[in-house]
Amino acid sequence: MTQTSHLRIASYNIQKCVGLDFRRQPQRILQVLDRLQADIVVLQEADKRLPPRPAALPAFMLLEAGWQVVDLGGAGSLGWHGNAVIWRGADIRVHAAGHHDLPGFEPRGAVRVEFETRIGALRVMGMHLGLLPASRRRQITHIRQDGSGLSDMPTVWAGDFNEWSRQPVLDHLAPEMRFLPPMPSFPAAQPLGALDRIALGAGLEAVGHGVHDERPAHIASDHLPVWADLRRAA
Repeated sequence: MTQTSHLRIASYNIQKCVGLDFRRQPQRILQVLDRLQADIVVLQEADKRLPPRPAALPAFMLLEAGWQVVDLGGAGSLGWHGNAVIWRGADIRVHAAGHHDLPGFEPRGAVRVEFETRIGALRVMGMHLGLLPASRRRQITHIRQDGSGLSDMPTVWAGDFNEWSRQPVLDHLAPEMRFLPPMPSFPAAQPLGALDRIALGAGLEAVGHGVHDERPAHIASDHLPVWADLRRAA
């Protein structure tokens, strides 16, 4: 696990546990998660595609591996619109959780979890934004509007933002959030696009961040996970 003064958060699009070899192997995803050494992980594409969208990464396997799963209200699913949040550690507690439907051409959603952690209260927003730029703009605007009605709390956004541009497009859309410098995470075998991002709100800073490319991450999904070690800002 991470040092006690830091909290490691990660984001991972697990592509329904189907690897680049076209084999569905949840156990391989668990190996990647274990080697990430994260405290909290936001997952995308954690459920199968068709209703009733059963979990691609079964909850019982996560529990057996020492993870806890946030209840996000998806009956039979691991999360909401494929977004899920898992955590481990006796010093982390969930206070509240919810989800948000997002506008756009494709059905998309975001999830929200409020934790008490070793670095204090923390709100985690997990999301998987649309493929179309216009949809992404509307979705970020919607998330910001929903967030404006919430209580003040240090906030992290994490997920697959589907943004190929290296320009500060996302930063301009959400100026109150500070996106960590983009690092290529897609496609896993030869990363070119920094689609997977983490952004920090006021009161937080990253003491390190990166892309996890240790085997079997290179083949377990078409994305590599990204991570950041967080602490409260001085």
